[in-house]
Amino acid sequence: MLRDLRDVVVVVRDTDSTGDTTTAAQYRASQSAVGAGKRQPCRPARGVVDTFVDSPVTGGGSIIRAMTLRGKTIALLESRKSEELAALVRRLGGVAVSAPSVREVPRLDDVGVFVDGLAADRFAVTIFLTGVGAATLFEAAGRQGRLPASLAALRRTTIACRGPKPLAVMKKHGLTPQVVTVRPHTTRELLDALTPVELHATGVLLVHYGERDDALAEALRSRGARLEEVCSYEWALPVDTAPLASAVREAIDGRLDAMLFTSAVQCRHLFQIAGDSGLTERLAASLNRDIVVGAVGPVCAGALRQFGVTPDVIPDSPNMVSLITAVGDYLELTRDEEF
Repeated sequence: MLRDLRDVVVVVRDTDSTGDTTTAAQYRASQSAVGAGKRQPCRPARGVVDTFVDSPVTGGGSIIRAMTLRGKTIALLESRKSEELAALVRRLGGVAVSAPSVREVPRLDDVGVFVDGLAADRFAVTIFLTGVGAATLFEAAGRQGRLPASLAALRRTTIACRGPKPLAVMKKHGLTPQVVTVRPHTTRELLDALTPVELHATGVLLVHYGERDDALAEALRSRGARLEEVCSYEWALPVDTAPLASAVREAIDGRLDAMLFTSAVQCRHLFQIAGDSGLTERLAASLNRDIVVGAVGPVCAGALRQFGVTPDVIPDSPNMVSLITAVGDYLELTRDEEF
């Protein structure tokens, strides 16, 4: 379910200068004060647009207009929920260009570590980084007729979830995690949340996402954990990479107004396809110069920076709907600004 898109407060943070915040109204007023013929560039200093959902109880907030994307062409690299995101872009008046960038390939070699380890009570702490990873393991256990026993064993462990997606999978199966993270749900927040949990000489199961998080694994071992790791699926390029290659060309040719990244691997795959055609530098230049770049959170933003791209928009809430909403707000702020 997409969250309600009403009552949104927007601020622009100039992350390259003082870090002060400016409301949408203040930004428009400052641009008007420049005077006719002397308006600032169509994009303000590269910063961060935070989108906050404001409840009627607190008062304040501004209502997002229904057509904030008004004819803007938005490239979406999401694979799993591409149709829902494209529908939301259209709902806000934009033109969606879907270029799925990631394929999730089940990797079931580690299922035995999961079900057998639980059955033998080898784990006192179980850590889930991803909803897909947890769901894949539960489905595999179910096919073996071992899901009820696995769930019962999990209830005897301290369950930790990084972010809302694995939390939702746990709740669906009647499990209550004892450790949850706060936004933006990165490795740092997970390690902070695990601080009160005794890990020394403790059996810990770490369920990875589409690639192994070696830094997290090392951090857990440094706390004395007897760590076992499971990676139940891996990320790969789509079978058909033509839409992704087309998105690269459209970006370079100036046919996109914004491009949205919802994971770090999307960024890597996009630049991998660009690199296959010798277009890496041109793509990075276009993303920095011509296109509003949205990143769902700090990890995704960090991946973009590794390729020399500075994101324009990072939503306060690290989810796809907030990202689209924030990009729409950013475009609204800058719509009338011309060189």
